[in-house]
Amino acid sequence: MKLTKDSLKHNVSWKGYRLPQYDIEAVRKNTHENPTWLHFGAGSLFRAFPAVIAQRLLTAGLAKSGIICCEAYDEELIDRCYRVCDHLSVVVTLYSNGSINKEVVASVTESLKMSQDLDRLNEIFAAPSLQMVSLTITEKGYVMRDDEYNFLPEITRDFARGPGACESFFGKLATLCLNRQRAGGSPIALVSLDNCQNNGERLRYSMRDIADGWKQHGFLTEEEYNYLTCQISYPLSMIDKITPHPDERITRALEADGLEGVRAFTTAKGTCAATFVNTERPQYLLIENAFPNGHPPLEQTPGVIITSRAIVEKSARMKACTCMNPMDTALGLFGCMLGYTSISSEMKDPELVALITRMSEREAMPMVADPGVIDPFEFLHEVLAQRYPNPYLPDTPQRTAEDTSLKLPIRFGVTLNAYYNSSVPMHRASRLLYIPLVLAGWLRYLIGVDDKGEPFTLSAEPNLADIRALMGPVKLGEQISEQQLYPLLSSRLYFGHNLFEIGVGETVVKLFNELNAGPHAIRATLKKYCGEEA
Repeated sequence: MKLTKDSLKHNVSWKGYRLPQYDIEAVRKNTHENPTWLHFGAGSLFRAFPAVIAQRLLTAGLAKSGIICCEAYDEELIDRCYRVCDHLSVVVTLYSNGSINKEVVASVTESLKMSQDLDRLNEIFAAPSLQMVSLTITEKGYVMRDDEYNFLPEITRDFARGPGACESFFGKLATLCLNRQRAGGSPIALVSLDNCQNNGERLRYSMRDIADGWKQHGFLTEEEYNYLTCQISYPLSMIDKITPHPDERITRALEADGLEGVRAFTTAKGTCAATFVNTERPQYLLIENAFPNGHPPLEQTPGVIITSRAIVEKSARMKACTCMNPMDTALGLFGCMLGYTSISSEMKDPELVALITRMSEREAMPMVADPGVIDPFEFLHEVLAQRYPNPYLPDTPQRTAEDTSLKLPIRFGVTLNAYYNSSVPMHRASRLLYIPLVLAGWLRYLIGVDDKGEPFTLSAEPNLADIRALMGPVKLGEQISEQQLYPLLSSRLYFGHNLFEIGVGETVVKLFNELNAGPHAIRATLKKYCGEEA
């Protein structure tokens, strides 16, 4: 069995797989001529969720065109995950009882490289039929400024060069949108599907920065500037679906079926991928109803809600700041230091379960607003009782610990800000324990020594050099003063606040010194604050 269009014609070979129930060639022809949905970011989440949404619409006869994807960062994925298998993909859904569901997804009709396929991209953007452009470029994809809030060199060069000669992603995206306007095209929606709060606003700010730079250098008319900043919509969204790296157990299962070419690989840029994706069943996608040229009927598919901006904001805050993302970070950091290699195994650790449960229920939940469409307590306990403990979902603390410095301001800073601004006497940041314990855990993690006193490899962290410079030299067993840690803990870049000003800096320093007292101090500290007696 090969993952190709010709192979799909032999249905008997694909026993146990859900196959596309529509005319693939007709869909590809129609999509090429009348594209409606373009997506940037060809990673696993895209194939596990947006591409499956498009497949459901095609199967139900609610759409005649599929989805086109483009990769701007790790273009090796286009060759090795899309073109090698006729743009088909196997999506494996993993259930907590050990059963799996295997589906061949054919909704992706083209796969493009931004560096090579700009002519085709311009053609797509000029099409009147194009309704939405979605993105999964990760949180770091929106970074346009350095630690001192100066624009990155490539952004500054894009300002000076103007449209058509850009090297940054947002410079190229803004050029594509500008070419749509110049071709007489109607406005479209640019929809961030990245797992961060206020994702639509981040996207808007990035596009506005490019437009401002071009206007200052005389490249834009008032009409063109107005199109980029006012006529394109940037809906907020909240997306949730755990999609870990490809699991060796799934690889073996697919190979046992006779499927070829499913071995996972790592690209030159460090992306782990395969021609299949493994993911969980639960999924949530809420999008603000702000589509100036219409949108595919996404809300007709399971887990998707088109709703008001206020509801999306509340839902995103609930997930990103309370019911999931902070727990991801806690399990990632402490899991690495305690030697765990899977999230499900961490959920058998009573102190870690107590840490994330108490942090969410006791400290974060009082600051969250019920969005109405998703019950926060039900969502939280679905994560705690079903999703994290799923032994067949191969997520790892090493993955969830990646890029922590970029995540802390949203995952913890928003809740800390709510405490700081609360007029309720019992809501004082100085009363917090578990959120400061996780922040102290991050400092302890940065030392790169596990709880046994042995070195371990830190997960990817783009700001590591700067963070360590602010933190100063620290060794296991040393007791560090507030004065030494002040430059880091007062950084609004990494925490969203000066932690000493809002009343938690002292607690973080105290807890860090307990975690750093020596070998096995991490476990001792967890027992002290998260054990049964505590």
